[in-house]
Amino acid sequence: MTTYCHKGYFDHGIEDIDPQVHAMLQDEEDRQDHGVELIASENIVSRATLDALGTAMVNKTVEGYPGHRYYGGARHADRLEILAQERAKQLFGCAYANVQPHSGSQANLAVFVAFLKPGDCVLSMDLSAGGHLSHGSSANLTGKWFDIRHYGVREEDGLLDYAQVAALAERHKPKLIICGGSAYPRAIDFARFRQIAEDTGAMMLADMAHFAGLVAGGVHPDPVPHAHVTTATTYKNLRGVRGGLILAPDSGFERKLNSAVFPGVQGSVILNAVAAKAVCLGEALRPEFKAYAQAVLDNARQLSASLMERGLRVVTGGTDTPLLLVDLRPKGLTGAQASDSLDRAGLTCNKNAVPGDTQPPRVTSGLRFGVSAGTTRGFGTAEFEKIGHLIADILAALSAGSSGMEAVEQRCFAQVRKLTQDFPIYGPVK
Repeated sequence: MTTYCHKGYFDHGIEDIDPQVHAMLQDEEDRQDHGVELIASENIVSRATLDALGTAMVNKTVEGYPGHRYYGGARHADRLEILAQERAKQLFGCAYANVQPHSGSQANLAVFVAFLKPGDCVLSMDLSAGGHLSHGSSANLTGKWFDIRHYGVREEDGLLDYAQVAALAERHKPKLIICGGSAYPRAIDFARFRQIAEDTGAMMLADMAHFAGLVAGGVHPDPVPHAHVTTATTYKNLRGVRGGLILAPDSGFERKLNSAVFPGVQGSVILNAVAAKAVCLGEALRPEFKAYAQAVLDNARQLSASLMERGLRVVTGGTDTPLLLVDLRPKGLTGAQASDSLDRAGLTCNKNAVPGDTQPPRVTSGLRFGVSAGTTRGFGTAEFEKIGHLIADILAALSAGSSGMEAVEQRCFAQVRKLTQDFPIYGPVK
């Protein structure tokens, strides 16, 4: 039999076929094993999710929705997508769920396409106050095609200024008002946002990407009953595959939203990702997920308290979500230099703008920390108290201009390694 596949195409693994890529993947797994992941957008998926991503479902291409595909051979893909939809509806208590968006940004863009025309006015949180690129940043397509107006936070405490939101909505009469963001650490009054939207004739979009897991676990206010449409991601604290969701309390917008996703902003479905979404949504329906959600919140508050105890300025003075933001200006540091040093010490976080920041995006004056990944691997409040003090040690040495920063970082990394050895990922730490 003539074959055009290389030897081992169907039965040899990556270690045999491509040792170069395999080595890089192994290095990344080792990095995750031996470090503390504090990036708020990241988590650690289950072995079941990894299994779902690496199946023959990756070979199948479909366009459209279950029962209305443009390609044949979709009967199992239909069953899978329907299962993911039903699990999302059950988890968030809604009547409509679209599980096709490739990311949270794609989900948000689909909402823009469904309800707006280019040039329409949108009111959203400013990026420097904790908003998100896909909510109308000038660098994003949404900011280029729509008339974006931004609200912010109060200078004195970093909290949302609802009076400003209402005043801006009354003045500009936006077609869409967005709440939620990527670096706002406090619970949002969704009912108040809905009232502002009703008063000004706007649609309301709630982006709960950074706290969807807490909503699912019942430890955070739920935007779904209040918003016309809610978007979310399945990674972060839902601890699943990278991807997005669109949810609505009723099915009245189903046709608009479905067509906005496909063919509006996306093509074929990434079916192995949909399979993995179904897995993580099923895991979030388990009773133990509620305990995980509570632990995330407890750990975030512990980390916040530990950092404040060491004299660091935490924006808003705490958190109601899995993330928190530290303002480094009192320490004379930038987010870039601080995040680089922490990364060398095995504490991976990201530089982030803080309210009133004058530094450029590649520098920033703050750091954003998240606890979802550490909580998944088993860290509790005792571990996050230690992590808080390790972070503070690094920042104190940086602020003092210590000539021995390399030694400080190495001592910290040794303590991080000791901590992570007790909480291995995917098996024993190598």
